[in-house]
Amino acid sequence: MLATSIKFKKVFPRVKERDINYHNNPSDEDWEKVEKVCEVLKVFSGSTKLISGSDYPTSNLFLKKMCAMKCMLDSKSESKDDFIRVMVRKMKHKFDKYWGECNVLMSVAAVLDSRLKMRVIQWAFPKMYSEAEGRTNMVTVWDVLYELYGEYVQANQGVTIARASTSQGDGHGAIDEVAMVEGAKACDDFSTFLDMVETVKPSQSELDCYLGEGCHKCVGDHDSFDALQWWKANSTNFPILSRMAREILAIPITTVASESAFSAGSRVIDSYRASLSLAMVEMLLCGCDWCRTLNGLKKGCKKEEDENHLEIQLPVLSGDGSQQIA
Repeated sequence: MLATSIKFKKVFPRVKERDINYHNNPSDEDWEKVEKVCEVLKVFSGSTKLISGSDYPTSNLFLKKMCAMKCMLDSKSESKDDFIRVMVRKMKHKFDKYWGECNVLMSVAAVLDSRLKMRVIQWAFPKMYSEAEGRTNMVTVWDVLYELYGEYVQANQGVTIARASTSQGDGHGAIDEVAMVEGAKACDDFSTFLDMVETVKPSQSELDCYLGEGCHKCVGDHDSFDALQWWKANSTNFPILSRMAREILAIPITTVASESAFSAGSRVIDSYRASLSLAMVEMLLCGCDWCRTLNGLKKGCKKEEDENHLEIQLPVLSGDGSQQIA
């Protein structure tokens, strides 16, 4: 709204000239404050759209956004302008409440972006933290990354051993089976043989090979890059690591809505909606998303939703036993 109002800066004095009842004409000092505020809020705009997006972006996209906001708040909190300094310090206090500590999930997810890898940690952490804290957080992310990968390797070995034992138990069939069954059994026996013979650990793990390669450079639109699609295409080269990346990238980075995190107002939920059970809320949210996906729809603006909304009245049983309309 502020960015739009700046475009019509010259209109407000004309409205005052035409309408004697108009008493809210901003002064030159007010317009200077608006421009300064817009400069600060512009950094939040992209992050807010990303976090609140209806396409549910993967968690590898947030670290660079958080770094940009952190750098801006640190810089503006030391501004010589009293108005900006006081405002930004309050914002910085609220920001640090949620993002002051190192978010390991967000960092690991960023490393699993083939365009970023550990380079993004080396670039972002010195900007976000002090020198000592940055080194400590970098070591923490490195250890957690390898610890997670080790757990996935162990889980994969358990599956391989179970499959091998099953194949060995069923490997001795009747001699007079048909040729097609014999061929299929031979493939199973060969797969079992490979699982048993190729037990020598490679000199480098999948994670070492992934981190040792250079970062992937996008040829086309950088914003259109899909990390999950990249891992799907490279699942043959990194079978274990791709499974790990798929599960980590799908984790939501935050459960707090951006408007709730930075709003001083209370939650606008009446007593009837607040009394819904957790299972019912989950059913309503999932059903809504599934219907949109099934019909290829996306969440529109509130005005469009109001125009296209079909009001459905459902009886809800209140606490005193009477029926209410929701």
